[in-house]
Amino acid sequence: MAQAARHGHISPLSLISMAVEDGRRHPVEGLFAVATIVLGAVAAITAIWSGLHVISAWTGLAGVLVGARGQFISATTGERFVLIIGLGAAGIGCYLGVMHGGLFT
Repeated sequence: MAQAARHGHISPLSLISMAVEDGRRHPVEGLFAVATIVLGAVAAITAIWSGLHVISAWTGLAGVLVGARGQFISATTGERFVLIIGLGAAGIGCYLGVMHGGLFT
């Protein structure tokens, strides 16, 4: 797929606003991307401690499901980039939470 190369500075905030490629705003897709990043970060951070396995497993599972839905409706490459980073963090958090004790205590 051929894409035009863009030269210049792209800020991280422009990825969150999701208006980089087509010039239109995508509030629903942006909400899914931000929710996936937040859930993935919580899952990955809480997976460090084995006592928080319930939180990391559930937030990781929710992050994977929200991120998967976001991938289906995403419209730009920036949205997909943010979603993949969040999905990876949520997946790792979910897997480590399950390894430490599972979804239930």
